[in-house]
Amino acid sequence: MEDITSGPNAPEPGARWIKSSLSFANGDCVEVARLADGRIGVRHSKDAAGPVLRFTPAEWAAFTGGIASGEFTHLPLAG
Repeated sequence: MEDITSGPNAPEPGARWIKSSLSFANGDCVEVARLADGRIGVRHSKDAAGPVLRFTPAEWAAFTGGIASGEFTHLPLAG
């Protein structure tokens, strides 16, 4: 099992995590935060101590731009 208390996927102490106001009460959500090193962190809201995906500002802008332009609308939703 990977030690997630340190290293590149470790939780980010002091980060201000937010999730969409459209999130459901069941907690199956992701949260995002601007991290101390300037990157954007993404984590599962039910596992605040779990791993964090980290993206550069350019990577995050490309991803959110793709969402806004509809690039991912063809992907099937899990059901």
